[in-house]
Amino acid sequence: MLRVAIVGCGKIADGHASVIQTIAGCEIVGVCDREPLMAKQLYERFPIKRCFADVSELLDEAKPDVVHITTPPEGHYEIAKQCLEQGCHVYVEKPFTVHAWQAQELIELAEKQRLKLTVGHNYQFTHVARRMRALVKDGYLGGSPVHMESYYCYNLADPSYAKALLGDKNHWLRRLPGKLLQNVISHGIARIAEFLTSDDPYVLAYGFVSPLFRQINENDIVDELRVIIGEDDRTTAYFTFSTQMKPSIHEFRIYGPKNGLILDDDHDILTRLRGKNFKSYAEKFIPPVSFAKQNIANLATNLKLFLKRDFHLDSGIRYLIDSFYRSVREDTPVPIPYREILLTAKIMDTIFAQLANGRTRYDMALRVNAKSSESMEPH
Repeated sequence: MLRVAIVGCGKIADGHASVIQTIAGCEIVGVCDREPLMAKQLYERFPIKRCFADVSELLDEAKPDVVHITTPPEGHYEIAKQCLEQGCHVYVEKPFTVHAWQAQELIELAEKQRLKLTVGHNYQFTHVARRMRALVKDGYLGGSPVHMESYYCYNLADPSYAKALLGDKNHWLRRLPGKLLQNVISHGIARIAEFLTSDDPYVLAYGFVSPLFRQINENDIVDELRVIIGEDDRTTAYFTFSTQMKPSIHEFRIYGPKNGLILDDDHDILTRLRGKNFKSYAEKFIPPVSFAKQNIANLATNLKLFLKRDFHLDSGIRYLIDSFYRSVREDTPVPIPYREILLTAKIMDTIFAQLANGRTRYDMALRVNAKSSESMEPH
């Protein structure tokens, strides 16, 4: 039986607990939050053995095999380090760490301790994302990716959440180097990092405060971001984050030398893009029919999953957690390679370093390994 614990008992912990209790061969032996009432409410609503207010007590008394860290990002590094040092495998919610040097240290510690480590990039493991990855692996693109586009929007139309974030000058998000961006964009950046071959890509970031935020005198939180990522003579990528775009989309596009693919996370749709044009007016008639057929096929797939009760918002996180537990039990590779975790962290560090320095879209691009000492080194 795999003994599992959760540190951090906020809203996201509910999702973890719900999924964990559906996975055979594991049990939640303890939950922990520095606010005892938060730990107690989670403990009372799920089949959990004990609740704690101190991580050390949790580790010493509950003796978990795996710890899920679902605290605000500032605590990820220290808690994960403590858990690894105590011999626990660790699942860390996104963003993995606040700085890339912290990610590097955790990965090195996990390897030294012969333990497993992963990050909560669950959108990479939805049904539709796995279908896309299989097509890429089978050679549908016709070679290595030539260009990628990742869109990750954030809808602040929910007045309760927007009020909590924008109305609280002491909100923990404001203490992060990238503020709102840092807590959200790793999902979209990780999509790109998965298919980059270089550990040292160029990154050019342009961020600004939207007119809507400026109208309400919120000038400290960058909520519009455009990023160009490039490898020498190989792959390029665009990343777009927006709170103002409508529709608010979550989409990934990948283009190869022969064909392309579009992944629509919002509607669980995967579209194949044919690289060759049809002759003459056929180009105006055949593609619409092809797209219609693909949409019907996506509908049929989604309907089958729905009828099998496997079509839900937790499908990605369930697959990721189950895969991670399997890697722990069988000592097989983790579902997200450490290289991808670290590269995502490096790209994010570079983005925030550029924004902090007031760089504009016209500035020279930086490589991820040329980051400021402030963002990359421990103090």
